[in-house]
Amino acid sequence: MDHSGHGMTMDLPPFTLGRGLEFSPDLFFLIGCLAGLGLYGWGVARLRRRGDAWPVSRTVFFTVGVLTIALVMCTKLNDYGMVMFSVHMVQHMVISMLSPILLLLGAPVTLALRALPVAGRGSTGPRELLLKLLHSRYMKVITHPGFTIPMFIASLYALYFTPLFDFLMGSKPGHIGMMVHFLMVGLVFFWPIMGVDPGPHRPGYVMRMLELFAGMPFHAFFGIALMMASEPMVTTYRNPPASLGIDALTDQNAAGGIAWAFSEIPSVLVLIALVYQWYHSEQRQAVRKDRAADRDGDKDLEAYNAYLASLQARGR
Repeated sequence: MDHSGHGMTMDLPPFTLGRGLEFSPDLFFLIGCLAGLGLYGWGVARLRRRGDAWPVSRTVFFTVGVLTIALVMCTKLNDYGMVMFSVHMVQHMVISMLSPILLLLGAPVTLALRALPVAGRGSTGPRELLLKLLHSRYMKVITHPGFTIPMFIASLYALYFTPLFDFLMGSKPGHIGMMVHFLMVGLVFFWPIMGVDPGPHRPGYVMRMLELFAGMPFHAFFGIALMMASEPMVTTYRNPPASLGIDALTDQNAAGGIAWAFSEIPSVLVLIALVYQWYHSEQRQAVRKDRAADRDGDKDLEAYNAYLASLQARGR
């Protein structure tokens, strides 16, 4: 893949499927992004035709989330990420931390459950299959903090500090698999924490914050380790193209700084979302209590007053 104007040649050709059909990460992720937007748009349109409302904010969040994936994987940024550690780290941080949060704020699972038609009696359709998946033992395992937090951490240390990273970066399928892995790990890590879509685990707000802060510091430690290293730690980026005019160690330090700084951004976004959800949950609970009191004539208060009156009578 030749970058005209930069004198840089990539020696990782696209792999082929069938005769003469080239398939690159750019095309793979572009098809996925377009499919995701198309399906989401179909769901929103179906609800609107039925007369049901769907928050515009959720559509905006999901769309921006898909666009962030397209930005880092379907543009020249992806080509530079193959030869520059710092650019690759931008891709990693966006696709594993920023994109999942935005996608989850779009509540795609909730939209699917509302938009997909209910299958007839005795039959199983896409909606029923989705419900089975949400309640399956598999989903309970991969969304449990005992799995998500170690996987979130291992995706950094076990990948970058072992030969596995160089192996995956040596081929287009390996590169695609690695980026899909980053996205999936981010989704299962933030899914129970965000709490927008239904799922097997729905911890309280305090527990969600603890889960969030249990994983985030390791990104900072990882970034600091890269910044403090005295030599390049990843073979893939030891010899950047001379035309770029960059030093491998300087580029690695920049990658570490990106990883360190980026760990703060998702934490703030998720924390704001959790506080917002918590506040509205308390408001809804207060409204429900007021309505219940109106319906039963505030029987609890009457019973309490009667109890106080009986105590006073006994005292007399």
